[in-house]
Amino acid sequence: MIQRAYTMIQVAAEGGIAMLMLSNPARKNAIGPAMVNELLHALEDANADAEVRAIVLTGAGDTFCAGGDFSQMTGAAAGGDALPHKGDYADLLLAMLNSPKPIVARVNGHAMGGGLGLVAASHFAVAARGAKLGTPEINVGLFPMMIMAVLQRVMPRRRLLEMMLLGERLGADDAVVAGLVGRAVGADELDREVARITDGLKAKSPVAMRLGLEAFAAQDDLDLEAALPLLRARLAGCLATDDAREGLMAFLEKRPPKWTGR
Repeated sequence: MIQRAYTMIQVAAEGGIAMLMLSNPARKNAIGPAMVNELLHALEDANADAEVRAIVLTGAGDTFCAGGDFSQMTGAAAGGDALPHKGDYADLLLAMLNSPKPIVARVNGHAMGGGLGLVAASHFAVAARGAKLGTPEINVGLFPMMIMAVLQRVMPRRRLLEMMLLGERLGADDAVVAGLVGRAVGADELDREVARITDGLKAKSPVAMRLGLEAFAAQDDLDLEAALPLLRARLAGCLATDDAREGLMAFLEKRPPKWTGR
């Protein structure tokens, strides 16, 4: 991946996995315009790198993301952003939802407000027990406006309203029940569980995964009458790939497939 002058995140790529780590320790990884912009650059770079098969999003230290950086919301200088401007928080959520490579949220600690939006916009989410996930905005006279759009895609309507209106903070196990995360594990099991997911993703056809994620995003807001013709056409495109031919042949020959990503 491209090396950039990041100040609010840390980025590393190894073994087909791009690790994007929120790193604003003085603010418990609170997210503001500079961090958003850096994440947009890093996400674009990861998706453009043919060696990267999956993206892991996590936080430095013992917090995933404390939420929006209120000091920047009230007009204080964001500071430190030396990269060209790519977009705002809404653009970041859209980029995550439309990512052609799977994103795994490694929720190592508390994820509040805007940080919870990043969890909801990821394709997978694993939380360490001890982490709290919630929407405390109403306690300071705000409301989780933008993250509402991604939260309602993963949570039941009534439970979401209850959490937002009461400013609730859910434990990791309750977050699983609410649909916010897929799994809750002990802190000492977090890396093992994330690796289990990413190893499984790396074993699959990269072109099938890309086409599948693109199709999933394209049909997400369509009604059935519009979605099915679109997906029929996308299936035809998938069947035309080398990996589809290889996968079907490997199945018939009872052998492991050899993916080329084409």
